[in-house]
Amino acid sequence: MKLLIVDDSNVIRQRIARLASDARLPNVEIVGQARNGAEALNLFVRHRPDVVTMDLTMPELGGVECTEQIAAIDDNVNILVVSALSDKSTAITALKKGARGFLYKPFTDDQLVQALLEMLPP
Repeated sequence: MKLLIVDDSNVIRQRIARLASDARLPNVEIVGQARNGAEALNLFVRHRPDVVTMDLTMPELGGVECTEQIAAIDDNVNILVVSALSDKSTAITALKKGARGFLYKPFTDDQLVQALLEMLPP
């Protein structure tokens, strides 16, 4: 599984990268880490990851807009929104724009691993 990590927080990007090596996740290759939606789009086109973890509140290009643009490029990509925004309308909007899952911050290690497992193809 090729994974692209998108979050403006270096701490969160590094935490997701560390957890991606969890033994429960098979063959994860991190193909890039982006600090904003614009960087994410460039990395997505270049590497075509299978799964993208996507923050919503970022500079330059936000996560909802980035999710919509990535889904327009490849509607088979699995986008897991990882956000501190806890209102249901934001989650529903992200899902309507192409996200396949939503994980609220703060999250536990097990919650992230389980959410990534659910993004894997059957």
